[in-house]
Amino acid sequence: MFCIIVGDLMGSKRTTFSALAALTALLALVVILFGAYVRLSDAGLGCPDWPGCYGRLGVPSTPEAIDRANRAFPERPVETAKAWKEMVHRYLAGALGVAILLLALSAWRSRGRLPTGLPSLLVALVVFQGLLGMWTVTLRVMPVVVTAHLAGGLATLVLLWWLALRQSNFPGSHPAPALMRLRPWVWGGLALVCIQILLGGWTSTNYAALACTEFPTCYGGRWWPPADFGAAFVIRRDLGIDYEFGVLDSAARTAIHLTHRLGALVVLLYVGALSLIILRRAQTGIERGMGIAVAAALCLQLGLGIANILGHLPLAVAVAHNGGAALLLIALVSLIHLLTPDRQATATGVAETSRNSS
Repeated sequence: MFCIIVGDLMGSKRTTFSALAALTALLALVVILFGAYVRLSDAGLGCPDWPGCYGRLGVPSTPEAIDRANRAFPERPVETAKAWKEMVHRYLAGALGVAILLLALSAWRSRGRLPTGLPSLLVALVVFQGLLGMWTVTLRVMPVVVTAHLAGGLATLVLLWWLALRQSNFPGSHPAPALMRLRPWVWGGLALVCIQILLGGWTSTNYAALACTEFPTCYGGRWWPPADFGAAFVIRRDLGIDYEFGVLDSAARTAIHLTHRLGALVVLLYVGALSLIILRRAQTGIERGMGIAVAAALCLQLGLGIANILGHLPLAVAVAHNGGAALLLIALVSLIHLLTPDRQATATGVAETSRNSS
């Protein structure tokens, strides 16, 4: 009886921890989307210092405070709307950091009943994200820093979602052996999507999203216009430069945009074919559902990318494109979870089999 009660308590703790991790993942998604909104509305330098805003915890609001701020930062006069966008993003990011720390504390205090490695990694990652946020401001939205900041945010989301899945009872069934053999290929798809997201971040932070204004051609009916690939992917650049609105010429921005398009084509062919194979081999509703989810997220992301070009980067669509990338990552990670046996469930099944045979 004691063993049964302890097992129930452990299961309950796992379920609660999983729910908290899932809610924290949702908060991470909100932070990512709002961060994209801040960046795409050109408010990334709405506060020229860090962690405050013009030396304050909030945005200067009174005429006297605004006048002092303008004198302290003459190169960056106060724009109240942009400053508030940036500060709300910082408040949300701070709340996410606190939530991740509470998750880690819960795991550390569980005395081995909950995993501690991944929560500890998440704490380290969110600290590094804070540093990237600071460098985004102090290095004046340097593309490599902003791209790394986006990648770190998505990595935080994915790891939180993975933590929630592995501590939950989802899906509660074992996948078909034919699907299990696809697990390395799903990992390959995840790797391709990650590379494509980095290319997307590099495209956005170098203001190359509208280097091509037509689809499927680039501009003027050209499939392959003049492009400078040598200048397009220089990672290390001079310090002290204001990178807001970009510093690359048209040919370099075109090269970045074309590379992102080619990456999208590769992802479409690979992940699209993979989702079709999964649908053909699926034997249960959850397996078919995961195949449909991956295909739907892929189509959504492709459609949003095309809409960005044809609509000349409308803000709502551009922000949604970031959300689409996050959904595609979540769908692929959920699929990997489905194809990865739960060690605890497997151990429980083995124990029950041994008990029944005895």
